[in-house]
This record gives sequence, C-alpha cells and structure tokens, in this order.
Amino acid sequence: MWLQQELKDRGLMYQTSNDKLFEEYEKWWQSLYCGFDPTADSLHLGNFIGFMTAVHFMRRWNKYIAIVWWATGMIGDPGGKDSERSFLSEETLRKNEQAIREQIWKILKNIEEVTWEKLEYEVLNNYDFFKDMSILEFLREVWKYVTVNSMMKKETVRKRIEDPDKSISYTEFSYMLLQWYDFYKLFKDKGVKLQIWWQDQWWNLVTWIELIRKKLDKEAYAFTFPLITDSNWKKFGKSEWNAIWLDPNKTSPFKLYQFLINTTDEDVPRYLKLLTLMDLGEIEKVVKKHNEKPEERYWQKVLAEKVVEIIHGKDQAQLAKKLSEFLFGTENKLDLLASLDNNQLQSFVKEIWWKKYEQEDLLDLLVNTWLAPSRWQAKKDIKAWAIYMNEKKVSSIDENPEFNWNIMLLRKWKKKYAIILRA
Repeated sequence: MWLQQELKDRGLMYQTSNDKLFEEYEKWWQSLYCGFDPTADSLHLGNFIGFMTAVHFMRRWNKYIAIVWWATGMIGDPGGKDSERSFLSEETLRKNEQAIREQIWKILKNIEEVTWEKLEYEVLNNYDFFKDMSILEFLREVWKYVTVNSMMKKETVRKRIEDPDKSISYTEFSYMLLQWYDFYKLFKDKGVKLQIWWQDQWWNLVTWIELIRKKLDKEAYAFTFPLITDSNWKKFGKSEWNAIWLDPNKTSPFKLYQFLINTTDEDVPRYLKLLTLMDLGEIEKVVKKHNEKPEERYWQKVLAEKVVEIIHGKDQAQLAKKLSEFLFGTENKLDLLASLDNNQLQSFVKEIWWKKYEQEDLLDLLVNTWLAPSRWQAKKDIKAWAIYMNEKKVSSIDENPEFNWNIMLLRKWKKKYAIILRA
C-alpha cells in the first residue's frame, strides 16, 4: 500500500495498533486527528513532525482534524513531570489556543501552496466537548468505562504515586480521561477512526482504543510517529538557547533557517525525508549533488529552504536564504541590498545591527552600531585596515559616510555587519 510504504520509507512510522488502518485510509475520505497542548502561545519544531505525518494522510484525500487541547490544558499533562504543574489562567489558555489555532491554519495553507493540492482539514478546540457537561455526566460517560487499575499502570502515574517524595493530584490523574473523551467524541460525532501521536504515548492510545471498543463495540486505530533526536541524541527542535518556535516573532524565519542549515551531515538525509515533501527520488539527487562538493553544504541549504517554505511561506524562505547569503556567502552584498523592497529590507535589518543615520561622523557610527566600543578603538580598527564602508576598505579616520540607495553598509573584519539607513 502506497501510504504505508511512504510513511515507512520516510521514517515517520513507529508503531500501529493494526495495519488494517492502511486499508481504510487508502480508500480516501477517512478522518484522523492529532492534538496539541496550549501550554505556550506557539508550537515548536518538534510538533512539526505531527503535521508532516498528517500531510501524507491528507495527500491520500483523507481529512485531518487538529485539536487544540484547551480543556486538558486547564489541568496539565502529568507525563514527564516529577511534580504538579502550575495551572495556566483561562485568559492565558485562551490566548495560547487562539495563537496555535492561527498557526495551524497558516502552516496548512502554506502546505497547500507548496503541494498545489487542496487538503481537507479542520481545527477544533476540545473545550467545546466539555463546556455543557456536568461532573455527573462525566462520571457516567467516561469514568464508568475506566478502571483505576489500568490508569495506575501508566508509568508516569505509577512513579508519582510510588515515590514517597512525590505526589499526583486527582486533577492530573484525570487528564487521560479527558483525552480519551476527545477520541470518543470525534469517533462518535465525526467518524474519526484514527489518532496519530508520538511514540511515547502508545499506552494512552491503545487504552483509548479499548475503551471505544467497550463503549461502542467499534474498532478504532492508533498510529505513532517517532520522537526525533539528532545524531547526538539531543531532542530535535531544541537549540542551545531555546526551543525552535514556529511563531516568527519568537523564532524568526532566518533563525529557523540558520538552525537547519547547521544540521550535521549525518542527520540531513533523514530530516529531508521527515520534514520536507520532496519526492524520495528527488532527495536522492540532492544527496548525490551534495556528495560531489560537501564543503558547499548543498543539502543543508535545501533542507533549510524547504522547511522554512512550509512553515512561513515561499517569500520568507527566499528572504531567509538571501539573508544567509548576505552574511555568509560571497555574493555582492550591495547589489543584494539594492534588490530588496522596503518590507524585505525591514526584515533584513531585524537580524543585523542597524540604525538610522543622525549625521554622525564615521567614528561615532562605528560606536553607535557596536562595531567598536569607543572612538579610540574605532580609530585603532581603521588603522588596522579592519573597517569597510560599502565593501571598500576605509583608509582614513577622516572619511565621510557615503550612501548607496539610501543605505550604507559597514563591516568589521569578515563577518560583523551594520546597516545604516538614511531617512
């Protein structure tokens, strides 16, 4: 079956409850879902694996339902935590839910532009499943079908109960019940037969399948994709300073591009399969071309461009590529700056030291753009032939600032840049 083989070949399939699901989802017009916790106002690059898995199902004309777990976010997932989570306020959850919802829509729209395909999807808030339900209804509809014995078997719960120095509240203990009810509601009301999630959630998935079988005497399916790590076993989507967010205001398209372009050679072929929609044959060609001149990092550039294109759109991918070429390439930097429109230029200067021209002399400009800590050091750097103005070496401290197209480019040594804009 094409779908099953595609997911295997790309490394997106870890485990399934029953391979029969591929027969169902090769028939088209089936529905599946994957959920996201609104613990922050943005998803991160690790979440992106869920999107890419869902896309391959959608490309077989199935419908993807993305759930933002607002209701479960009110409680907090006990998994992976040694102590009780702090509750987020309703206002924060509402803000996070709306931000993530818009982010999901934007990424899926970008994927449609990249693939030239119309995809079927829907974004829901699971608060709608619970807002009209009383506690008595919840006990009858959900608790009745779940034993405490089975819930105690979950490793993250058992550890918190058995360790005398830790504890788990009834609230967090109930988290998995809310998630199960999501699956039940979607199965019952929207015909969703499949949930996709990370490999470490396997116990939850198979438990929910069993509960649907008990309550409705119907069969549902589970599919897990792997937790992605790099070749050093570091969790994918993390940098040395933070998570790599999908919100451009938290991690700019350029910073995402740079994170990906610094991927090790060992990891790139796998990431091309996991994170892009390139055909496997096309990926083989990229690998072959890279191996001809590895020093040019060709496949890293392809990976970075393709991923940024999906997450932020083609224009932002091209802009991130231009900025990377500006900072690290050999192209004519003045010509590149001159080719930018005003919006592109504004994006450029956000990533580079810049300021508006205020009639300073050259020495003050070097200080005010942090290329030199003092006028004395600026003079010393000029005498050491370290300063360039518009890519021409500055030979005298008395040189006047010069502009090309209302832009001046200052550089210290090879890599430290500042852009001066004339009003």
